[in-house]
Amino acid sequence: MAKLVIQGGKRLQGEVKISGAKNSALPIIVAAALATEGECVLDNIPKDSDVGTICLILRSLGVELWFDQEGKLHVVGSTLNKYQAPYDLVRKMRASFYTAGLLLARMGRAEVPLPGGCAIGSRPVDFHIRGFSQMGADITIEHGFMKATCDKLIGTNYYINRSSVGTTMNLMIAATLAEGTTVLENCAKEPEVVDLAIFLNGMGAQIRGAGTDIIRIEGVEKLRGIEYTIIPDRIEAGTYMFAAAITGGDVLIKDIVIEHLRSPLSKIEEAGVVVEKGATEVRIIAPERLTAIDLETAPYPGFPTDLQQPLVACMTVADGTSVITENIFDRFRYVDELRRMGADIKVERETAIVRGVPQLTGAPVEVTDLRAGAALVIAGLAAAGTTEIYGLDIIDRGYERLEDKLRGLGADIKRVETHEGIDAFAQIETRV
Repeated sequence: MAKLVIQGGKRLQGEVKISGAKNSALPIIVAAALATEGECVLDNIPKDSDVGTICLILRSLGVELWFDQEGKLHVVGSTLNKYQAPYDLVRKMRASFYTAGLLLARMGRAEVPLPGGCAIGSRPVDFHIRGFSQMGADITIEHGFMKATCDKLIGTNYYINRSSVGTTMNLMIAATLAEGTTVLENCAKEPEVVDLAIFLNGMGAQIRGAGTDIIRIEGVEKLRGIEYTIIPDRIEAGTYMFAAAITGGDVLIKDIVIEHLRSPLSKIEEAGVVVEKGATEVRIIAPERLTAIDLETAPYPGFPTDLQQPLVACMTVADGTSVITENIFDRFRYVDELRRMGADIKVERETAIVRGVPQLTGAPVEVTDLRAGAALVIAGLAAAGTTEIYGLDIIDRGYERLEDKLRGLGADIKRVETHEGIDAFAQIETRV
């Protein structure tokens, strides 16, 4: 749909405000449709294309939603009246599978396509499906759809084999209206899980333990609409941290939760960056050249897998050799694109050995997944000459006004439309 054109070599300076967390907004928007009384009004919703897509999916299920003049999203769940999610929208992203938990909880029936999303290795939804089944749903997989029915979901004890954020959130959504108590073990501890739990509890749910290994959900009969503000996006914040770092920049990143960035901030300091922390902001003051570091990704509170690619981009021009181990997903498919720009990277199974080079050079590159796209942008900011990044629609899935925010920091970056695309937000009504 579009490409980014970057003239590299500009030092980033100034301040940037962080948007709401996409990975909180998506499940919370879905969960808002659990309410049968009143409406949910959601603030700090990021205007990225994944949010637009989840809104269109919910609208296709009968949910009424719109943005007001202040950018707040209104969700009226009482109008939910369909149980089959559309394939052409669900295939675009994994988070669309949250609608399965919603539909089973509200309607006792769900027909949801097995989802698509970024090409970062196999990420089946088996754990979600097993959880629904253990809660009493009768499930079949037919023609690429999960078809599930139940009279009413029943509380259960369920051990999540891998600490999966998506599984934890989906089963939380489903269990809020289940009969009895659901105990989820080996839960993901990410801030987005906690954000969803706080939101659901505000609606009248009874959830305890979010942010720990064990989450207990006491099912309730109904939920009500509330007003709620989404937490800041820690991955977007980390992306701008690394963009500042690779350009030798001096950037103030505002509207963040410092605690959510503890591990990335520790690593960026290890690379030679001066970090000045405030209550809701952080200043990144980078040296002319970074120092190579070693890293292993891990579930929260460890270093997030979603920031592995941006960090690797920084290490391509660092002084020394970095060893980066990816323990969560298969996320090194983008390395060939960095090599086009002159990076010296060798991949051995789950580990990338990155030898810093004096200078990257601009080149035409292709986005392979969302966070890889962010890494290519970061590399392009530091590269000599022109970098053209194709596949901007993938970057748009997780970053709101990326090029505008970078331009505000002094980057020479512009969007070039290659052909007309579909704007999901243009299809969502705005009301006065």
